[in-house]
Amino acid sequence: MEYTSMILAGSTGSIGRQATDVAQKHNLRIEAISSFGSNLPIVEQQIRAFSPSVCAIFDEEAARELKIRVADTSTVILAGKESNEEMIDRCSSPIVLNSLIGRNGLSVTLAAIRSGKNVALANKETLVIAGELILAEARAKGVTILPVDSEHCAMAQCLRGEDPSTVSRILLTASGGPFFGKKKHELAAVTPEQTLAHPTWKMGRRITVDSATLMNKGFELIEAVRLFGVPAEKIDIVIHRESIIHSAVEYIDHTVIAQMSVPDMRSCIQYALTGGVRKETSLPPLNLAKLGSLSFYEPDEETFTLLPLARKVLQKGGISPAVLNLADELAVSAYLDKKISFTDIFTLVEETVNAVPDAPLLSLEDVASAERAAYEAFHNRIA
Repeated sequence: MEYTSMILAGSTGSIGRQATDVAQKHNLRIEAISSFGSNLPIVEQQIRAFSPSVCAIFDEEAARELKIRVADTSTVILAGKESNEEMIDRCSSPIVLNSLIGRNGLSVTLAAIRSGKNVALANKETLVIAGELILAEARAKGVTILPVDSEHCAMAQCLRGEDPSTVSRILLTASGGPFFGKKKHELAAVTPEQTLAHPTWKMGRRITVDSATLMNKGFELIEAVRLFGVPAEKIDIVIHRESIIHSAVEYIDHTVIAQMSVPDMRSCIQYALTGGVRKETSLPPLNLAKLGSLSFYEPDEETFTLLPLARKVLQKGGISPAVLNLADELAVSAYLDKKISFTDIFTLVEETVNAVPDAPLLSLEDVASAERAAYEAFHNRIA
């Protein structure tokens, strides 16, 4: 299904801004936008460029300022913690692109599903934290979840039209981040500035740190299991420094189908928003001769211990993935604030996960309970 209008949740982040480029390229109406409210100049610019009917701002003080800034427009400004959900209910667009960061995206995904709207999902935390609940809601509503992460978009393309029973394994690629090849003793003193210097992608601060620790790849492993129903043991993580192959699928005849392109998220955003319809793009073509070669390595799980931890958490199930996500969010925040070292992230996340007792995940209340326990366990360790 090709879409003619959309709701864009998280319009000022990296994915959100690239989504507006795609919308402009393909004359896709942006019916509504949302932002936390920390970058009002960009929000104002988007309102004036795209004339959305509604704009939701999480921060109420920022919303009041924005109302003054755009008083000469017809855009309705909504404010507060539930403004995203109200925005979705007010609008008729059939798809919501959720590019919000962290667990804040969970309620938006759920609101979109419950309103019968399809979801272009760039918020992996939704499926990490409460994947079973979200996918059950989507099935009940007949809603489609379209992956926007480059790796999962690649998997969807490689799996398209194939018999799922013929899949031998999925190859989930990773850039390796800025510290590829380093051992743990070499990482203790790395600074946030060094960590945020990703070799390939321009992303938000938390996801860039997660890429450096390989936690992001652990989250993507969990997301792939949820999205495609493939057991974790059939997903191999491969370090691919050039980020040209975004993921691949091997079939039982040992044929491997890979999706390749220049590393630019607009390709994945466009694929989701066009419903898989191939269209021209402003991205440059892939020049393999100029590229020369592609490299591949096994991940160093002895140094980057959050990868095996993610597999362990996935096996445990229940509330464990929600605990893992919040523990990582807290550790990354503490690291960026220079309260802990880079290698402390690995230790604190694992200790927090191990400190919270296993429990089933039956409702969103269980998520909230798990996060409270994780918060307490984490802060007991850095107090």
